[in-house]
Amino acid sequence: MSSMAGDRVVLTVREVGALLRVHPTTIYKLTKEGKIPSFRIGPYWRFRTDLIERWMAEKSMHARQVRKVIESGVNGKVRRKREGR
Repeated sequence: MSSMAGDRVVLTVREVGALLRVHPTTIYKLTKEGKIPSFRIGPYWRFRTDLIERWMAEKSMHARQVRKVIESGVNGKVRRKREGR
């Protein structure tokens, strides 16, 4: 478990924002778009620590896979940087 989350099972918007190093407004946007695992208790959004950590790991894996595709180029041809660019 991350040091930010400590022993907490449930995090607030502010805590998730601090963990991800983004503004709380960004967290609200992600929750409304259904892009981050969350649930509501009355008017308040809450986040299970285990699901946020898994979500972060999945996003990291996806980013690595996309980078590999971009670096490999179209049709498997390796793209090389042009000199002078």
